Amino acid sequence: MSSAQSSSISGATSETDDHFHDECGVFGVFNHPEAPNLTYLGLYAQQHRGQESAGIVSTDGHNFTTHRGMGLVADVFRKSDIKKLIGHRAIGHVRYSTSGDSGIRNCQPFAYEYAHGGIAMCHNGNIVNAPELRHELEKEGSIFQSTSDTEVLIHLVARSQAPTMKERVAEAVKRLAGGFSLLVLAEKRMIGIRDRNGIRPLVLGELDGTYVLASETCAFDLVGATFIRDIKPGEMVLIEDGSIQSIFPFESTEQKFCVFEYVYFARPDSTLEDVNVYQARYQIGVELAKESHVEADVVVPVPDSGVPPAMGYAEASGIPFQMGLIRNHYIGRTFIEPEQSIRNFGVKLKLNPNRKLIAGKRIVLVDDSIVRGTTSRKIVEMVRAAGAAEVHMRISSPPTMHSCFYGVDTPDADELMANKMNMEEMRKAIGADSLAFVSFEGMYKAIGKPRTQHCDACFSGNYPVPIDGPRSPQLSLLRFRGNKS
Repeated sequence: MSSAQSSSISGATSETDDHFHDECGVFGVFNHPEAPNLTYLGLYAQQHRGQESAGIVSTDGHNFTTHRGMGLVADVFRKSDIKKLIGHRAIGHVRYSTSGDSGIRNCQPFAYEYAHGGIAMCHNGNIVNAPELRHELEKEGSIFQSTSDTEVLIHLVARSQAPTMKERVAEAVKRLAGGFSLLVLAEKRMIGIRDRNGIRPLVLGELDGTYVLASETCAFDLVGATFIRDIKPGEMVLIEDGSIQSIFPFESTEQKFCVFEYVYFARPDSTLEDVNVYQARYQIGVELAKESHVEADVVVPVPDSGVPPAMGYAEASGIPFQMGLIRNHYIGRTFIEPEQSIRNFGVKLKLNPNRKLIAGKRIVLVDDSIVRGTTSRKIVEMVRAAGAAEVHMRISSPPTMHSCFYGVDTPDADELMANKMNMEEMRKAIGADSLAFVSFEGMYKAIGKPRTQHCDACFSGNYPVPIDGPRSPQLSLLRFRGNKS
């Protein structure tokens, strides 16, 4: 296998790093003459799902080529890099580390040679029993090149004695627990797998008579593919020349799709599980206004994820909508910090108040969530400094009280503001005149799907997959984000 890898890029300190981070994104295309280039575009469309690293593995049916690197898709891949990726089958990955440390050795997809030929693999999510499986494999002599839980699955496939690729992969994934979507690329076939509860998304499309797989439908829009359907919870699809086969290796369980995909993670123009993300966020704003109306002069979103719910809130309340906060989209991964102290400098890098729209006004400030509360406090301070007469904070999700174990980068529960404070204490801590979150009932009414079909453990603490044994290292990562944007 040939391999080209980019050097690591160091990021800058970010005081605005107080949201749950998008997990990862995957894209795969089978039997298309422009497979590597299409995969690049598919990753580009899903850049919001991971900004730490990116990679592509392609094959011509005999040889595998890879290119991986730290940074954004457009930084990792040049035109010459794409040309070096040979073949008409490819899978790609954008990553934000939720399991395993940051660095080139954990960039996906991983590609290996084993007894049955070449194999490449990447995934979105978190395998909660990966530490136990890894310990078991290491005791039996396995050697790991990374700290990613994806590599555990590669070892399980390689050690399987099953006679076919399909059976080896099915046997291996049956041992996994957690929330994940996987892509596997071999010389002659591509496999897509979704966890038994369907916590993480995976969608199937068609392009020029062949099949494509992605985390979100927005990737299909960019490459010109037609959406076919969501991969079902617990489903494994085997794509070979001109055919697709569906297998269900897991025991049947209830669907528990991550509700935070609708609140924050997914791109607004994506449709997941028959729900348009933008419409869901807009309707959450409508419900939020009905539940927590307040007399005010203007509704202002915290961009970008706060824009759709703020528009819904404005319509339902009759209060004018204004872009009172302007976001700088061009910060990049590094910047030169000022030598003297500038109040709320980190927030000001990304957001700046439009004083003409804010001064003297009673403001309804709409955001998607409150995690630690540090960013919310700084934004409220910034809006007050711009002359706001009142600031009323409205949140388009229920209070975040618990950590996620299924592939979302979150702090430990005791670092979450809602876990250690009541509503009045939170209001005082962020400095708002009032504070309200959408209710569970309002959120699911807006989405238009029953609560029983979703995972909302970060709000409720009801984990659909039991967490046994050592906890994933994803939970402590935000403590050490000093060199990452």
